[in-house]
Amino acid sequence: MSDASRRIVVGITGASGVIYGIELLRVLGELNYETHLIVTEAARRNILIETDIPVEEVEKIATRVYRDDDLAAPVASGSFITGGMVVIPCTVKSLSAIAHSFTASLLVRAADVCLKERRPLVLVVRETPLHSGHLRLMLEAASLGAVILPPIPAFYHRPETIQDLVHQTLGKVLDCFHIPHDLFQRWH
Repeated sequence: MSDASRRIVVGITGASGVIYGIELLRVLGELNYETHLIVTEAARRNILIETDIPVEEVEKIATRVYRDDDLAAPVASGSFITGGMVVIPCTVKSLSAIAHSFTASLLVRAADVCLKERRPLVLVVRETPLHSGHLRLMLEAASLGAVILPPIPAFYHRPETIQDLVHQTLGKVLDCFHIPHDLFQRWH
């Protein structure tokens, strides 16, 4: 595995469930992956609402942090090689922008780079219930090459804590990047 393939771009948007993104940063760090973090303004607010972790502490977990309006950041270019990107959690707004290549923000531009360069792009869409417009957007993003991975818990591994549920979803995300892990017990 080249060093560049050990670079993962992590986007955290304002959907509920920012703990998924925060915990993914921790797990990737423990696995010695280089993380390039983009946190949207809405995500900053949700981190304050949903956790007791200051945004600055979340940013310290990442290897590099970029402002969502910094369209000159390295992750905005296809020549900056990465192993791919995950948007976790992913709002419908971000899903829509990605599906329509509306690259007005760094998060969407970095996702678009993954699609055009045929790198993995995983969208952890966090919305429920879904109407046909949401489903169409997911289909459009999938047809471009994105993996749609809603954080739907499984129970065959008998989770006992919220972290067990979070880790099961994160394990599915890591599987999309072929990153070995032991975050949950697999089905036998």
